[in-house]
Amino acid sequence: MERVNFTQMKDGTKEEYEFLTNHEIEYTKGTAERLLTALEKLDEGLSGYQITRLGHSTQSATRAWRDGADIDWVVSALLHDIGDIFAPYNHDEYAATILKPFVREQCRWCVETHGDFQMLYYGHHLEGFDQNKRDRHKGHKYFADCAEFCERWDQASFDPDYDSLPLSFFAPMVHEVFARTPYDPAVTGAADQPLCVAEVAAARALEEAKP
Repeated sequence: MERVNFTQMKDGTKEEYEFLTNHEIEYTKGTAERLLTALEKLDEGLSGYQITRLGHSTQSATRAWRDGADIDWVVSALLHDIGDIFAPYNHDEYAATILKPFVREQCRWCVETHGDFQMLYYGHHLEGFDQNKRDRHKGHKYFADCAEFCERWDQASFDPDYDSLPLSFFAPMVHEVFARTPYDPAVTGAADQPLCVAEVAAARALEEAKP
């Protein structure tokens, strides 16, 4: 079978839908490469900053990597602005939707809400913007994580003199994450991880200080 015969979904047969499912599963194996290509296109997008949007993405991921963040955080930092070209008014939700089947909920939530948190840094300069928009999320268990995500890896990553790692460095991580079984509860429901090496060290020091 090269293609189905139906012109309305309700007329499809079991064999046709099995064929389509196998065909689509095969296609999903190229997701990582398509995302890496989309990241490259961020170099062509509207910027105005001292670095391109791709440069911002790799710098964010580099800072996460150097903080000792795990692969879910690093890939989330790399892809957090991938929606800038196609979804400029909800780029955070766009990126989170891409990540949702493949990373733990902690990372997905921070990517989805980072736009609200980022307003802390510029909302007071623009009419009609709410600098404290992130306050609507107060009390959420990942509030502090997203605040740190933005402070350490997002808002700080517009420096043209920072020695960011190239996209090729992160490509194997993107392939690894998007080769996972989608919606695997062992991944998406995994226990939350500390945001950065500083928190890991602090937790270890507290544990060692116990009598």
